[in-house]
Amino acid sequence: MITPNFTTSAKIPAPSSGSGSASLGIAILSIAFIIGFPGNAFIIWTILTRMKKHTVTCLLILHLAMADVMVILTAPFFLHLLSTRSWVFGHVICKMCHYVSCLSMYASIFLITFMSMDRFLAVAFPFTSQKVRTKPVVRGIVFLIWVLAALMSIPMIFYRDVKFFLGPPLCIPFHGSQNDTSTTKHIIFQYMFETIIGFIIPFTVILFCYVFIGVRLRSAKFLTKRKTSRLVIMIIVTFALFWLPYQLVNMIQVSGEMFSSDKLRKVARFARPNVTALAFLSSSANPILYVFAGGNFIRTAGVGFMAKLFEGTHSETSSFRKISQVFRQRSQTESVELEKCKEYPEQSKMFSTNQSD
Repeated sequence: MITPNFTTSAKIPAPSSGSGSASLGIAILSIAFIIGFPGNAFIIWTILTRMKKHTVTCLLILHLAMADVMVILTAPFFLHLLSTRSWVFGHVICKMCHYVSCLSMYASIFLITFMSMDRFLAVAFPFTSQKVRTKPVVRGIVFLIWVLAALMSIPMIFYRDVKFFLGPPLCIPFHGSQNDTSTTKHIIFQYMFETIIGFIIPFTVILFCYVFIGVRLRSAKFLTKRKTSRLVIMIIVTFALFWLPYQLVNMIQVSGEMFSSDKLRKVARFARPNVTALAFLSSSANPILYVFAGGNFIRTAGVGFMAKLFEGTHSETSSFRKISQVFRQRSQTESVELEKCKEYPEQSKMFSTNQSD
């Protein structure tokens, strides 16, 4: 008999035979749906109807909210699964629900990475950023992000299926027989692929961008409005905190398969439902962050507080460019002075002597 591999992926907690685990999963999914759906819907409505100018950050937050809404809409299917412990929606819905979850993960991290790169370009190459930072270019990049996320999620279609395993049908991960060597290769490929493409590479880029920006802004002698920048950093940190445990469990699972360690496999199997539940909540976290970040605007702008919060993105990017332009002008001035010193060494020497006196 072929025994399915009960490793989970994407954002949905795996069904459990224990009533406590099922109750916890129902509670988490319910909270995520109750908070995440109206919260992200409100963000989409605000940007589409209340914003006069759609900045790059605004556009990226809009698509980030769309990605979160997509995965949250799968919650009712999994609430039914956890409450009845049976999957009654067939093979196609099983595969599509998990495909959408994986699509949301990749789209979210790619959009967040693009946010960081956009800020990096505004600081490092302000003139280039100003030329390429047009709506057609940004929309084209966002379209490519969705296409790339859709392609990266294709393996999920092949690694999920409806199986009858000692009871009613379940929508579960399936890589083949546990004794089949090809199964081990598929498990290693899936989780290594998710971790490298969906976490390690994007966060390496994000870290590089913000280290550079931090060093550049720290050496500036004037202040800028960085409320929106702090908001973007909060989005990045929150996403990392929700997804890091999941990616660590992926690596434990891969290590268990590579070294044929039943102990590591059991650890991964035990921890995965909890970390996937935590990752699912990431889709409802951003609206909460926006409420905290825009707290000062709630009393004055009412339901339009989100628009006031996002309006700061244009002025903030302009400030980034001004800082970079100041550094560039300072560098050019120093180069001119250096050339003068080379051209008139005697005058330069006399000037240095007078300065020292």
